[in-house]
Amino acid sequence: MSTQQTPPIIVMVKKKGGHAAHHGGAWKVAYADFVTAMMALFIVLWLLNSGEKVKQAIAGYFKDPAGTGKLMGTNMNGKGDSVVVKPENMDQLKDQIQQEMNKLPKFEQLKNNVEMTVTTEGLRIELLETEKGMFFDSGSSKISASGEDVLKLLADQLKQLPNKLLIEGHTDAKPYTSPNGYTNWELSADRANTARRVFMECGVGQEQVAQVRGFADRQLRKRDDPLNPSNRRVSVIVQYTVPPGGIKPAEMPGLAGQAPTAPPTAAGAAQAAPSAKTAPGA
Repeated sequence: MSTQQTPPIIVMVKKKGGHAAHHGGAWKVAYADFVTAMMALFIVLWLLNSGEKVKQAIAGYFKDPAGTGKLMGTNMNGKGDSVVVKPENMDQLKDQIQQEMNKLPKFEQLKNNVEMTVTTEGLRIELLETEKGMFFDSGSSKISASGEDVLKLLADQLKQLPNKLLIEGHTDAKPYTSPNGYTNWELSADRANTARRVFMECGVGQEQVAQVRGFADRQLRKRDDPLNPSNRRVSVIVQYTVPPGGIKPAEMPGLAGQAPTAPPTAAGAAQAAPSAKTAPGA
């Protein structure tokens, strides 16, 4: 009689695979590297799209962080290449504008008629007229091609600053004869306002222009020669952000006791400036 053998019992155990707890945090390192690479890419793209002055300032910062770096700043308008102009570095702004002026095609013809001086108010930039009229048509508030070129260059430089701007118009002492009552007061104010409009078209913010003033012949540049054509001028003053001695701009000697600007009227605004024949010296 044969003995029946029982087949062996085979037990199969399946192990369920599990995820390691939090992968050890390795994914965070990879993500941080990715974010850093993206930030570097955006910085490079920003630099490629920035102006030459920004690139020079950044290069200067790495060469001398304590020197160049502290001259840079931004205002609240989102302009990232602003330079805060204080009394101690107003001469630096003057030199910078002078260098840009030298690049103008007709600068040799203009250089004796653009004058820049550092005063108690700030940097004063004056466009001095010639006998025939260099920056404005004679006896008119219509700006010439040369005048527009200079004002556009100034606007490109000054719109990057947080400093307030004052724009003034001046005439010589020759009476402006006009049958409709248009005088040197209106002419000086209109020329200053023309300069303001060019600034606005070139990106200078409305809030940056603090005042537009017309003085007629009340502040002659050459008092001993009241009919000198250089008395006819448009002045742009870059005010200090922090005036010397902490004096408020309204209290500064250059602003105190000045003649008032001619009040604008609807009739005066609508009047066209008379031709050069009406007032050849204005």
